[in-house]
Amino acid sequence: MKYHSDPLDPPRLGQSYYSRSLADPGLRAFVQENSVANPSAWPPTELNLATLTLIALYYSPELDLARAHLQTAEAQVITAGGRPNPFVSFGAGYTNSPESPVVAHFDPSLTLITAGKRGYQILAAQKRAASAYLEISEAEWHVHSNVRNAWLNYLAARRSLDLLNREQKVRAASVHIVTARLAVGEASRPDVEAERAGLAEAEVATRAAEGVAAQNLASLAAVAGVPVSAIENARFADPPAPPTEASLALGPLQRTGLLNRIDIRRSLLDYEAAEAALHLEIARQYPDIDVSPGYSFDEGHHKFTFGPGFPVPMLNRNRGPIAEAEGRRAEAKAQFIVLQAQAIGEMEKALAAYRTARAELASAQDRLRTLQQTREQGVLRRVEVGEADQLGLAGARLQSNLAGQIVLDAWRKSEAALGALEDAVQRPLEAGLPALPISAPQPKGTDKR
Repeated sequence: MKYHSDPLDPPRLGQSYYSRSLADPGLRAFVQENSVANPSAWPPTELNLATLTLIALYYSPELDLARAHLQTAEAQVITAGGRPNPFVSFGAGYTNSPESPVVAHFDPSLTLITAGKRGYQILAAQKRAASAYLEISEAEWHVHSNVRNAWLNYLAARRSLDLLNREQKVRAASVHIVTARLAVGEASRPDVEAERAGLAEAEVATRAAEGVAAQNLASLAAVAGVPVSAIENARFADPPAPPTEASLALGPLQRTGLLNRIDIRRSLLDYEAAEAALHLEIARQYPDIDVSPGYSFDEGHHKFTFGPGFPVPMLNRNRGPIAEAEGRRAEAKAQFIVLQAQAIGEMEKALAAYRTARAELASAQDRLRTLQQTREQGVLRRVEVGEADQLGLAGARLQSNLAGQIVLDAWRKSEAALGALEDAVQRPLEAGLPALPISAPQPKGTDKR
């Protein structure tokens, strides 16, 4: 059984995946070409969202699939513009006629396409090819969205791990203090056991957080299209500044989304293709003409014939295919209206969720600042004047750490809501992030034909 028809470029298991790295000169050129600020040093030691997205676009197999679809659609345009080849039949024979025993005939046939059918075929194929071209842009957005989600998950896991490491240090110090007090009779054995239990719980949570961070790093590498070894030693920049409330007015945001959403633009192209297909079926009411001149040699006589041929539209005026094409056009129109309504609803819902999440984040940050400025710093001042001890300071720091975890959860929820809003608009909204490029047909130069 043959699994691939092209012997020049057969697929291979694990083809080139494990050799991928940030040092690829083609990747460097691609990033420099599409970046706002071209990196001077390569490979980069710090990765931000824009660079990670470009790396994923360069290596993405999803984009390769979209390019293959575009190649097929462009070939269909060529097919639609093709003219029918002439048909030729000929033959010779022998008779028992004494005058001329040889007979022969030569009958060419040429089809003349009428009513502009070829133009409608080309137009429909061109609209489908334009839709396939937008499929590349749609795949690019999916890559960006997946990279953003994986990148934020990894940043959140690293920040959570930092908070747990801090908690572990504070609890270890508390265990040391209570153990010293037990030695001089100022604490009881249950107090020591309680502190040790808290330390053990923090150590277990830290180990679990390390596992989550490693898994999220592997997920980020997978969506970027590179092995973990390619990015495990890199530093990751903080997220760009979130958009302000003033820049997210509902009306302008919806207009931007409706003009930018790729699925809506593709739906419009699908309607135009259905419209062209309907005109094609209407034109097929008028038959094509077969021009069939002929020549025959029969018993010494040369005979020439000429006569066009075409079906007579008496019993069938192509009403069935016309009705089907009208139905498909109506479906395309209804699909566009449905997509538009869904997009408007998604943008309204996502914007409301983002505003709520930002308010929750601001509240959590205010609470953390209050704890740090009043509780923790107040206990520290009392320790300095001898009115409080180190154990009380450790308790205040644990409370601040817990508030920090609440802030981290609120930040993660806020970034997830922003990601949902970007997906609804299909455009980056953070400061400093340019619109995604339409990738070159083959940025890696893999087309060998």
